[in-house]
Amino acid sequence: MKKTGFDNEKYLKEQTAAILDRVKKCDNKLYLEFGGKLCFDYHASRVLPGYDPNVKIRLLQKLKDKIDIVLAIYAGDIEKGRVRGDFGITYDAATLKLIDDLRKWGLDILAVVITRFNNQSAAVIFKNKLEHRGVKVYLHYPIEGYPANVDSIISGKGFGKNEYIETKNPIVVVTAPGPGSGKLATCLSQLYQEHQKGVNVGYAKFETFPIWNLPLKHPVNIAYEAATADIQDFNLIDPFHLNKYNKTAINYNRDVDSFPILKLILSKIFHKDANLPIYNSPTDMGVNRAGFGIVDDKIVQEAARQEIIRRYFRYNGEYVMGVEKKETVDKVALLMEQLGLKLTDRVVVDKARSAAEEAETKGKGDEGICCGAAIELNSGKIITGKNSELMHAASSLVLNAVKVLANIPDEILLLSPHIISQISKLKKGIIGIESESLDLEETLIALAISATTNHTAELAMNKLVELKGCEVHITHIPTPGDEVGLKSLGVNLTTDGKFSSRNLFVT
Repeated sequence: MKKTGFDNEKYLKEQTAAILDRVKKCDNKLYLEFGGKLCFDYHASRVLPGYDPNVKIRLLQKLKDKIDIVLAIYAGDIEKGRVRGDFGITYDAATLKLIDDLRKWGLDILAVVITRFNNQSAAVIFKNKLEHRGVKVYLHYPIEGYPANVDSIISGKGFGKNEYIETKNPIVVVTAPGPGSGKLATCLSQLYQEHQKGVNVGYAKFETFPIWNLPLKHPVNIAYEAATADIQDFNLIDPFHLNKYNKTAINYNRDVDSFPILKLILSKIFHKDANLPIYNSPTDMGVNRAGFGIVDDKIVQEAARQEIIRRYFRYNGEYVMGVEKKETVDKVALLMEQLGLKLTDRVVVDKARSAAEEAETKGKGDEGICCGAAIELNSGKIITGKNSELMHAASSLVLNAVKVLANIPDEILLLSPHIISQISKLKKGIIGIESESLDLEETLIALAISATTNHTAELAMNKLVELKGCEVHITHIPTPGDEVGLKSLGVNLTTDGKFSSRNLFVT
């Protein structure tokens, strides 16, 4: 069993109270910028073992009668087809998915706001699609000189030209499919228009990381730097907080850099409303209580160290694929060095590499390249797999793992040789695919078919659910079929930056 270092119930109690307290201080109307992932926050669940990836949804459910939810998406991201890395879908598709996910939890959105809208054709189509499905859409426009030209911003030619979003509840949650979507600008635009109408409203920010009341070099905060290495974010001691209160609090560079202008904008919006808080530091703006949910710091520190190593492997693989910059990989390598971490501190790495070496001694795989894989089960037991002419390393790994979980002897076959033969015939003889070796997606389908007539295969298939959250390392970049299969199983995958085939085009 994996150890727990985070208490969701304690966190929910602290976080709910903090938000409600801020609402009272803001004259009972608060625009709450919701940073990070609203649903499926797997980074948080990896670095804070025990953290529910959907705990923020549970928070919104507790506040359900007090909130309106607004989604912001940048028109330029729609036009460019920007992709959200964790799901591999575009930001506009991620917005639709987020709406669906919220509805499944009994939460509906008030509206979608398309930010920096300049008649981009894809954004117009997206707007029409939402409106045809009954979703309200508002348009916010580019503002010349934003954010430096404060006088222009706080005017009818700035925030004043944006469409005003009608809200009714005391808390307006402004969230987005990803960073750079315009959440802050949406909040500020609404603040300006509300105050123009004589309505007192305030602003606050809710973002889990970095955790302000943990040390600057705490592994959890360093893990946040690793997670945002691609955009070159870094943590620092909030200088405004230190200067005002003589207390150390952790924030990150973009919030600190933008604070003076943001404070000036808020001051100009609030100039007649002395009862509303004008913040003295970026940390003051936050209502973030994640640090108070940590109940075992030792467990959390080790989990965060492992996440940093995972991030290195991820970025290195993306660099090899031509997606990521070398500077990103180097930054995470530097963070690892700060904590004295090695790649082999991830226990499945050496085991996977040993499996590849074993395959090398027994003969080449289907493509002449020997691959190894390893998985750490929840019990701590490590299982390995390697590629062969019959199946990919990921396929043999998963079958070996479920055999162990179901107490099935290694010599028992889970897949019907007849089914394997027919799949090979289909691939090579009919479709014309050179490789007959089964990737993981094909293997899982073959296992499901075998389970219809083989009770042992059925027992093994039912154990697949126990692989969720397990640590996996593969010595080569997975093929598309392996990647789909591993993602569907929900494992935490890392891979060495090597290709599994000499072919340039891999199906």
